[in-house]
Formats: sequence, structure tokens, C-alpha cells
Amino acid sequence: MPENRNVPLGFSPDGRGTVCIDTHRVLDCCRDRDCFEDTRVYLTDFGEQTLASATSVRTRSAELLWAYVGVDEVPFNRGFYQVTVRYYILVECEACLGIGRSQNFTGIAVVEKDVILYGGEGQTVSFSSAPQNNYCNIGNFNTRATNDPIAYVETVEPVVLNTKVVEPGCCKCPVNETAEIPENIRARVNGDLRFITDGPRLYISFGVFSVIKIVRPAQLLVQATDYSVPDKECVPAGSDDNPCALFKNMAFPVNQFRATVGQPPEPPRRPGCGCGGRDDGPRRD
Repeated sequence: MPENRNVPLGFSPDGRGTVCIDTHRVLDCCRDRDCFEDTRVYLTDFGEQTLASATSVRTRSAELLWAYVGVDEVPFNRGFYQVTVRYYILVECEACLGIGRSQNFTGIAVVEKDVILYGGEGQTVSFSSAPQNNYCNIGNFNTRATNDPIAYVETVEPVVLNTKVVEPGCCKCPVNETAEIPENIRARVNGDLRFITDGPRLYISFGVFSVIKIVRPAQLLVQATDYSVPDKECVPAGSDDNPCALFKNMAFPVNQFRATVGQPPEPPRRPGCGCGGRDDGPRRD
């Protein structure tokens, strides 16, 4: 049935043409710099004992282990979605226990933020073929898919802004200050985390740069060029080459010696970078 074909699509004799691709289309995105001030760090028994005996504490490093990203539709505002991002941060601290004595210990911090982004509308359901399925035997029901929006978060390692120890009995400390931490995150520290303690507590302020975007499955028409065999021949890797000669042919890594790359980020010109009207002030976990 040639009359049912999409004539404008396809390649011309020279290998060029317009094709339809199935991909994810970015509907909305924003960038943000969050200051999570005085975030509780959960420690193990060893960390609690070390903190109680320390004369001073500093944070050596902070590593982003994982981030939960959830998308929920905003009621009475069709097309908009609330994106919830929960960061799990592994921190390594160093405690001074006396003159010339120091001890390292680790802990887990949890911070969370919410933004509002436009994710469009659509409630289509799609099905795909699976090799294990046939006409008389349906063995896999995971071929059903929807075009619900998907959120992505891009970030860098957290910046440690401040570290402080709060002694027990401080009125600022909630009595039952706890957080839900998955088992795979807890396994990154040696020992069980203590959420409720009568001893001193460790608080760290983090700075996090992030880019959040929301996408939806879409079909797009793009200009494409058919794949061609490359003209460049493969060069074998010889073991008899002079290593100094190979080193001289390497490009000098100029960017690695620069203190900064590119221009410094501009301060936000509107509250919350368009993320639901929130300001860029200090935020608590």
C-alpha cells in the first residue's frame, strides 16, 4: 500500500532527508543555588563518641551519594508539576582529640528542595513488542508505557560552608530530629546511624548548585544524514614508539591550570529561578 507511506520522510539518493525520531523533549528547566543551613549530620556510635571527645571539628569532604527525584501534579494548575529533590550527602570529618591527635569519622546528611515546573499535558498509553511474547503466550506485562513527565537533576558536589557542634540541651535542637535514609545509603558508613542522641550534634551548612529540567516523550522531525563509512584508517597502537615523542604530541591541558573556567555565575534576577517563586535565602533540611 504505497499510498499510505509518508512520502516527505525518508532519505534522498544522496543520503540526506527528514526523519522522525522518538526522544525526550525538554518542556521547562531552571537553575538554582541552594544554601542548606545547619543541616543535621547523622553519625554512628563511633562518630558520636569521637564528637563527644573532640575539642574542635572540621569537615574534610562532602560527597553526593544519591538523589531522589519525584514528580507530582500540582492540583488546580493543569500542566504544572512539583519536582521534589532529596539529596543524600556523605561527609567525612576530622576531630581533634588532643595535642597531635586526630580522628576521622563519617556521617550522612539529608537535604530536600521543591520546585514547580511546567510539564505539559497528555495521558497516552503506548505498548511495545517483546521477544518473549507471542500471539498465544503473553509473558511480559512491562511493555506498557505512558508519556508522563520525567524530571532530571544535574548538580555538582556540595560545597561545605560551615561546620559547628551543638551541645546537648540547646533549645534549638528538636528532640526527635530524624530522617528517612535508605539501607543502601546507610551501608556507606561503618555502623548503624543514630538518629536520637543525648550527646552533642553535628550541623553542617551546604551550598548546592543544580539544574532541574522536566521532559516528556515526543516525536520530532529532524534533518539527518545517512551513515557513511569513515575515510580515516585505524592506526595500530605500537609498543616500540618513543614514549617521550608520544608525550610531546599530547596537547597541553591548559584548562586544568586555570583557577576558574569561564565567567562566574550571575546572581539570580528573580526569586527561585522561576521555581515556584521561592527565594534564594538560607534553607533548612
